[in-house]
Amino acid sequence: MSRPIRLLLADDHPVVRAGLRAVLATEPDFEVVAEAATAEQAVALADRDRVDVVLMDLQFGAGMHGADATAAIAGRPDGPVVLVLTTYDTEADILAAVEAGATGYLLKDAPPDELAAAVRAAAAGRSALAPAVAHRLIDRMRTPGTALSRRETEVLQLVADGLSNQQISRRLHLSQATVKTHLVHVYGKLGVDSRTAAVAAARARGLIRR
Repeated sequence: MSRPIRLLLADDHPVVRAGLRAVLATEPDFEVVAEAATAEQAVALADRDRVDVVLMDLQFGAGMHGADATAAIAGRPDGPVVLVLTTYDTEADILAAVEAGATGYLLKDAPPDELAAAVRAAAAGRSALAPAVAHRLIDRMRTPGTALSRRETEVLQLVADGLSNQQISRRLHLSQATVKTHLVHVYGKLGVDSRTAAVAAARARGLIRR
């Protein structure tokens, strides 16, 4: 019998980790070998215990973002693969995770059998995408001219969070002129003429978080 697929659970909520462990323990070919409450811990633990798949949340409160941890883990030679497991299905989060090297992207409301199938697919090197996530990516490919770039989406999310252009420029290490240019492009792609309208349109299309 081949050895089980060894898993690392990375999520800042202990209840979520306990629930995942309970669900995954019902699969005879899975073994949860480590848990991480922060993205930094996930990066540190990913090389230990011969982990095969990291189930990675995206938001950990303060500290490193899950996409950054994904990039750090996925960039290692012979390292484990990363399956993002999150509540967020916005285009911004999906693009960040995929560009970081995530093998799959699943939502936390996925049924247990779908989660198990995604873990096995990831362990085998195949992509595993939630239907809603796949739909967003296909839509983006079909309408590339109106798709926001990752940086444009990042700027717009900060606008939605209430930051001024000056604050955004400091946060992203960009000039204010560059921030304004990104917003002009966003307005054109969304067919709007104001920050408020851009945020509303992007939220309606699922491009940024509510």
